[in-house]
Amino acid sequence: MRKAELRQAMRESKRRHTGDELGQLSLAAVTRLMTHQHYLAARTVMLYCSLPDEVDTTRLLAEGQGKTIVLPRVTGPETMELRLYQGPASMAKGAFGIMEPTGQAFTDYQAIDLAIVPGMAFDPQGHRLGRGRGYYDRFLPLIPQAYKIGLCFPFQLVGNVPTEPTDIAMDEVVC
Repeated sequence: MRKAELRQAMRESKRRHTGDELGQLSLAAVTRLMTHQHYLAARTVMLYCSLPDEVDTTRLLAEGQGKTIVLPRVTGPETMELRLYQGPASMAKGAFGIMEPTGQAFTDYQAIDLAIVPGMAFDPQGHRLGRGRGYYDRFLPLIPQAYKIGLCFPFQLVGNVPTEPTDIAMDEVVC
């Protein structure tokens, strides 16, 4: 299956679930992540502010567990930067309708222990299918020391994700 076909299949799978079902699946995935050894040990976490069809990261943002949380902010058609998350009041609607942080820029990339990454689909080998713009694939090489966890709903875990040399694999997938 080609990337475009897999993206379409995942969009259709998401539409087959009610908001309540996705909420329950989100809660289960986030609970698993919050007890994961890499999450518990991390001091600085790169997270994402979820879209309605992604695993809801609201609880991770709210609880934080004393961690420094940094979030991406789109800065151009192919670039993003990280900003320090300083609570809900520090967020504003940004590119693609995604809530983005307005706080100070975060440039201490070496301090990032863990990157939690969304995706349209993942496979057991950690390959990730994004939304097709390549933001994460261009950014993740800047934080090679960070352990990368793809966060998804169980139905987003597929047998094989088509890849290209520029695609960055996750170290693990949690769903």
